[in-house]
Amino acid sequence: MNPMQLFQIKSMWDRFCANHPRFPRFLSAVAKEGIAEDTIISIEVKTPEGKTYNANLKVQAGDMELVNTLKQMKL
Repeated sequence: MNPMQLFQIKSMWDRFCANHPRFPRFLSAVAKEGIAEDTIISIEVKTPEGKTYNANLKVQAGDMELVNTLKQMKL
């Protein structure tokens, strides 16, 4: 990924945060409490037509490097 793409992602993230201010606060709260091994992350997406998609994952030891790297990113 080149620096220009990172700049574009940062710009899109800033716009997303302006449109959805509770989401970054949610992420900050989760990061503050910490995601540890065996944490379960659940995601639900509901389409305008009413179809629902669900997924969950249990954080494994091998996931922690990615989790810690994402926590350190200051978007």
